[in-house]
Amino acid sequence: MVPFQPHPSSYRDPSGFLFWHEGTLYRQVNRSFGKAFDQFHSGGLSAHLVSKGILTPYEPVNRNLTGSSDWHQTLKPAFLPFISYPYEWSFDMLKDAALTTLEAAREAIAYRMHLKDASAYNVQLHKGRMQFIDTLSFEPYNEQKPWVAYRQFCEHFLAPLALMHYLKEPLQPLQLAWPDGIPLPLTKKFLPGRSRWNLHVYLNLHLQANLSQKAVGNPEKQVRFSKSKMLQLLKSLRTAVNSFHLDSPSGVWSAYYEEAMQRDDYVQQKKKIIEEWLPGLTVNSAVDVGANEGEFSFLLAEKGIRTISADFDHFSINNLYKKMKQRNVGNLYPLLVDLGNPSPAIGVNNQERASFLERAGSDLVLALAVIHHLAIGKNIDFEKIATFFASLGKTLLLEFVPKEDEKVQLMLRHKPDVYDWYSRENFLHSFSTRFDLVREEAIGSSGRSLLLFKAR
Repeated sequence: MVPFQPHPSSYRDPSGFLFWHEGTLYRQVNRSFGKAFDQFHSGGLSAHLVSKGILTPYEPVNRNLTGSSDWHQTLKPAFLPFISYPYEWSFDMLKDAALTTLEAAREAIAYRMHLKDASAYNVQLHKGRMQFIDTLSFEPYNEQKPWVAYRQFCEHFLAPLALMHYLKEPLQPLQLAWPDGIPLPLTKKFLPGRSRWNLHVYLNLHLQANLSQKAVGNPEKQVRFSKSKMLQLLKSLRTAVNSFHLDSPSGVWSAYYEEAMQRDDYVQQKKKIIEEWLPGLTVNSAVDVGANEGEFSFLLAEKGIRTISADFDHFSINNLYKKMKQRNVGNLYPLLVDLGNPSPAIGVNNQERASFLERAGSDLVLALAVIHHLAIGKNIDFEKIATFFASLGKTLLLEFVPKEDEKVQLMLRHKPDVYDWYSRENFLHSFSTRFDLVREEAIGSSGRSLLLFKAR
């Protein structure tokens, strides 16, 4: 028997687990969950969800690859090119993930099943839309019990969406602080009093927060939960989710392209150079750091390159996500990431959820108009920046912005100029320890230049 390697994030569910075998990811269904899975698979629900684009497809493999005596079935899930986490999603990404989860729960009822897990980690962006990925989250419907995943849905989805809606602030760090869901009593404290006037917010957050506090130490009462009652609950949750919006002013740099377009055809000149260089590179995947609203991410994705678009500005990434959906681009992955403080590895043994650097490695790193924000905006020296880029890929296409640039000078108006080291000479010297310079070309008359590096 060839050894298998359990996936570090798949240990909580007694129904089964993910594992690696000969470089391929599989899911084992345990015997204890065999009957429920057979109803899900053979009863038509799985095929129905896949056909509607709600569930990622999978392939049954009738082999016990783990050698476990608890084995019932092996599944080969569809390959997901990139995994992201809820604390890296913009508001509309989280909202769509919530609606996908509710849709999966509603569709299951017609097949006499329900959703037993409503974790945000059971959803991923795949082929341009949020899809449910956990085939072990469905079990036979039991009208003698309330919906077991109700509180989990409220803590993973409803709470953060409501807080962002009412406080008018992106609050993804709260999801990193509480990866198992924002506690309802805490959510209630943060929500303004006017949120009670939304009936569905009152019922599903305020009232549930009160009940959860009263229930501490008291056994739960058995409540009959008919299918009609379940459908009403799902409708209430869907109404609440659809009522939430985060319509705020454009992102910090969202006007960048509009303003840049007026600077001697600057953006078009930059596009022209990149399009000339790309055919000479072997690129199947890319990470666009400081992507803003994705002008250059789309350029790569539309050439068939799987592209991760990372930026710290919530509204830029949210706009990028909405554009991606409108243009039906399926190989683009918007990501909310502060490059000076990227998502860490978290969970059990810091292995349950991988860090941004562990997940984002690509053939090409695109770093346009970002180095001055890291160096002067965040006080990160060139050597550390070079190390960061080298950890992401072996080919680097970078835009150098000189200190004389108007944008750099604007940044220096608000802080002491202690950046004598910020020069092209020091930049090239620091990067030369990790990269070889292959090509360089000035971007029109902007004073900026594009440089193509290969990692040593």
